[in-house]
Formats: sequence, structure tokens, C-alpha cells
Amino acid sequence: MMRRILFWLHASRYEFFTGVVAPAIVGGGVAWWQVGSFHRGLWLLTLLGLILIHASANLANDYFDHLSGNDAVNREFIRPFSGGSRVIQRGLATPREVLAAALVCLLLGAVVGLLLVILRGWPILALGLVGGLSGFFYTAPPLKLGYRGLGEIFLALDFGVLPVLGTYYVQTQHFSLAAFWVSLPVALLILAVLWINQFPDYHADLAVGKRHWVVRLGRRRAAVVYAGMMALTYLTVLVGVAVEVLPPLTLLAMLTLPLTARGINVALREYDQPPALVPANAATIGVHLVLSLLLAVGLVADGMLR
Repeated sequence: MMRRILFWLHASRYEFFTGVVAPAIVGGGVAWWQVGSFHRGLWLLTLLGLILIHASANLANDYFDHLSGNDAVNREFIRPFSGGSRVIQRGLATPREVLAAALVCLLLGAVVGLLLVILRGWPILALGLVGGLSGFFYTAPPLKLGYRGLGEIFLALDFGVLPVLGTYYVQTQHFSLAAFWVSLPVALLILAVLWINQFPDYHADLAVGKRHWVVRLGRRRAAVVYAGMMALTYLTVLVGVAVEVLPPLTLLAMLTLPLTARGINVALREYDQPPALVPANAATIGVHLVLSLLLAVGLVADGMLR
């Protein structure tokens, strides 16, 4: 039984669950900062729901990328950053099993979401529906958001804005400008993670008509956009502090600048060489997690000092 659980964790690409853990931490941090309380059980329930929805999206993307032939023609993927889990291609699970696992995770995530709706209010339903369905239909027909240049928008919402706002709402039962504002750097960074991880998949995605923005722009121009995206992340924090939406201690996020500079430098030099791009892939994921943690630390510390 444990081996099966570990297998499906691998298939759902658990190493990228930081994509929902980080915004949940930030949402909890801004709630503590503003109201001075934290409901641990509700936070854990929120995190469980987010992880289940994330797992569903990853598994669904593997299934539909298999159907489209995307994973089959992908020869430049770099594990674990791109190319999916490869469990179908390696014969470790059938396509039907992967789809079933995706639907089970989506159903379980919906159950957790409905429990939170009962406990904390209907806005959770709206956030959960947008996040759960757009994650599943990132590659699933008929929407195929990732094929239409819309995937990036919904990813920034699903793994940035919505989970921060959702976690905050579960804790406080209201929304705030601060919660929205602090979600912006988290959203930009998870978008940057997706963006840089699409570089190795460029030729395979182009071959099957997955016209996300890296394909539309080409790797060279997309690398410049990536650099701008990373820079804009820090600008949102600076502006938030300058207009007093965020406390000065959130400037701890600036400690990640050296890692960001490394990622940008590698991306601008090695955008057309997937193996050499790996340090940028790793740096972007690291910045996303560490900067999110530093934002939360700054928020909680300011709340304690007040």
C-alpha cells in the first residue's frame, strides 16, 4: 500500500507541491499580520485541498499530453523540471490509470473545498471552482488553455492570487488589499517557474500546437520576458512597502536577489541550450519558495512586534 502511495506521489510530481505550499504560507502570514490569530487546523485543511487540486492538474496534464503526442515527441525534456512525470511513457501506469488518479484527486479536493465552504463561507466555492477547473483544463479539451496562450494567466491565478486569497479568507472570512497585493510576487514567481520550465519543451510543444507564450515569442525573446518578470516581482514588493500596503519587514524578500540574478544570467546566456539552462530552472523554483517564506516571516514578525 505504501509503495502505491509513494508511486502516485511521484506520478503527481510532488516535488512541485511547493507551488501551493508557498502561497498557503503567505496567505497564513498576512492573516496573522492583519488579525493577530491563526487557525492551524483550517490552514492544514486548506493546504490539503490545494495539494489535491495541484496533483489533479499535474496528472491530468500528463494524460492529455500523452494523448496529444506531446510527451512522445519530447526529446529535450529535463527531469524534473519539464516533460511530465513520464510514468505513461515508461510503462509504469496506463493512461486510463493516470486519468482516474487525476479525477480522484479532483473529487477529493472538491470534498475538502466543500467542507471549507460549510465552515467558512461561499467565497471559497468560487475560488475553488476557478482553480480546480482551470488547472484540469490546462491541457484537457475543449478549453486546452495552455494551447491558446491563456495558460500563463490562469497559472498565475491558480498558484498565486487565488491560493493566497483563499488561505487568507479561510483564516479571516474577509478579503483585503494587503492579501491581494502580497499575492502578486507569488503569482509572478510561479509564472516564472512555468515560463522557464517551458524552454526545454519548446520543440515538442511547437510540434503539437501547444502555443503557449514561450512558443509564440521564441526562446530568445522569452528569456528577456523572463528577466523582466523576475524584476517585476521585486518591484511589487517595493511598491507595496512604499504605499504602506505591506510592512517594511517584507523587504526581507530582497535577500533572494543574488539567486534571482544568477537565474536571469543563465537564462539570457543559455536560453537555447536546455541542459545548460538547468541552473536557471532550479534558481527560479528556489526564489519562488524562499521569497514566499521571507514575505511570510516579514509579515509575522511585524505582527508580533506590533
